[in-house]
Amino acid sequence: MAEPVPAPQLASGTTTDAAPKDVPAESRSSRLAALDVLRGIAILGTLGTNVWIFTNITGLPGYISRTDEPDGVWLWAERLLQQLAQGKFLGLLTIMFGIGLAIQQRSAARGGRPWPGKYPWRAGLLFLDGLLNFLFVAEFDVLMGYAVTGLVVAFVLATSPKAQRRWLWIAAGIHTAMLTALAVVVALAAISGSGQGDSSSSEVLDPNPYADGSFWDLVLFRLDNALLFRVEAIVIFPMSIALFLLGARLFGAGVFAPEGARIRKRLMIIGFAIAAPLDLVLGMLGGTLILFTRYGIAPFVALGILALVAESYVRRPSPGAVGRRFAEVGRMALSCYILQNLLAGAICYGWGLGLAQQFTGNARVPFTVGVYLVVSAAMLVFAHLWLRRFGRGPVEWLWNASYRALAERGSTRTA
Repeated sequence: MAEPVPAPQLASGTTTDAAPKDVPAESRSSRLAALDVLRGIAILGTLGTNVWIFTNITGLPGYISRTDEPDGVWLWAERLLQQLAQGKFLGLLTIMFGIGLAIQQRSAARGGRPWPGKYPWRAGLLFLDGLLNFLFVAEFDVLMGYAVTGLVVAFVLATSPKAQRRWLWIAAGIHTAMLTALAVVVALAAISGSGQGDSSSSEVLDPNPYADGSFWDLVLFRLDNALLFRVEAIVIFPMSIALFLLGARLFGAGVFAPEGARIRKRLMIIGFAIAAPLDLVLGMLGGTLILFTRYGIAPFVALGILALVAESYVRRPSPGAVGRRFAEVGRMALSCYILQNLLAGAICYGWGLGLAQQFTGNARVPFTVGVYLVVSAAMLVFAHLWLRRFGRGPVEWLWNASYRALAERGSTRTA
């Protein structure tokens, strides 16, 4: 009998095989629907951060150096909009990948299959997906980092619960230490350079491949700066391990089940009553504090979002009209993640319409909001129409076919 193949880590929330045996049958559909809704929210939420990179005339380097900023009320509007998404949905997506990994492990256990078993093939394919996405679509790809993280965590999940807790706390501790050290270094560098004047300008790239280059020019630019563009994935590797393991533990603890009400309540208090206000205030101040909000506080807000959605759907028979649209994006998470970045690039970069260079300064804020709304609407419509005809997204289908071919070849060689 063929092994069921869910999407890598983002295992479909519609398979009943993933439901714990002790969860009542009537609650399984709503719990699993919550998983797809959360994935959809996470995918469209990451666009809320990344869209500012696309609309910056010098792309990711300009976004990092904060060139071409608006002024006056538009500056504060930009900071507010950026901070509302900054890090929250990256954290949520990371947690959801960990939950997907736990679902795959549980599925393997019920099917009598060893774990991690053939999972390294899945991680390898996800890494390849990420590499292609990095080269041809977006230099801020997260899939490669998730592939490496998932491979490590897959083996950690095969250990005892005590060992898993130890891994979680060690990874979180390393991340906190690295984040603190990085913030200190950046702050000292800012202080030492404060007396040298402001030499920044909107033209930090000459030539500028984002505005003037071809599609292939951008590919070569990503290759030339691969190490710089991959620094974030390396720096947040311990955080990713911790969030993967936390997601797996929350899933095992029943955060999506009726009996997980106490867990959900605690997560919502931490996420919304404590973390969210602190994140917003510090993030609006800007500077090195954004490092703490994006990588330190935002993941707690993500936990609050997860708990809120889980609580909303835990006793509902279906996600409703709005929830179904997000769930469809969640079922096609890989396809929508890649396509939304490709579409935003086509709108903003020089190889496409090149509109980013037409809307600079104060005009960039309303333009960015418009791009986000257009691309998000396109993803919602695309996912809905595609799933009316096909059972899985195009990238998910290709990934599934590739995995089956590799797994069968591996089985043949073993035999």
